[in-house]
Amino acid sequence: MAVEVGSIVEGKITGVKKFGAFVALPGGQTGMVHISEVSNEYIQELSDVLSEGQTVKVKVMSISPEGKIALSIKRTEPRPPRPQRADTGRTWQPRTQSQLQGEMSFEDMMSQFKSRSEEKISDLRRVTEARRGGGYSRRGH
Repeated sequence: MAVEVGSIVEGKITGVKKFGAFVALPGGQTGMVHISEVSNEYIQELSDVLSEGQTVKVKVMSISPEGKIALSIKRTEPRPPRPQRADTGRTWQPRTQSQLQGEMSFEDMMSQFKSRSEEKISDLRRVTEARRGGGYSRRGH
């Protein structure tokens, strides 16, 4: 029996590596299931999920010109439903400039900017003075 792309067949695992598992297929052929094609869940260690001698159902994904057969275990099972986001009934609307500024005048915005800038500069000076030691140091004596 020739293995065809898209067919689902049973095979026996002949080897488990970090990157995937090798599966003996009907007709004496061997294919590989990459770790990303084993499960829809994250797998840390493939050897925790699969073992040599285990019988698995696989889907033939592709056959390269060199004869390498790519297999998938997770595509033999129905896809799990995606979690639905709760609909709040609201849609996103961009804020207008007046909403962002809270109806502030230009002079109010400038004074707020200046006070924040002065606070940041004084904090920066305080931190850099603390790192330098804040006082005089005698060098060479």
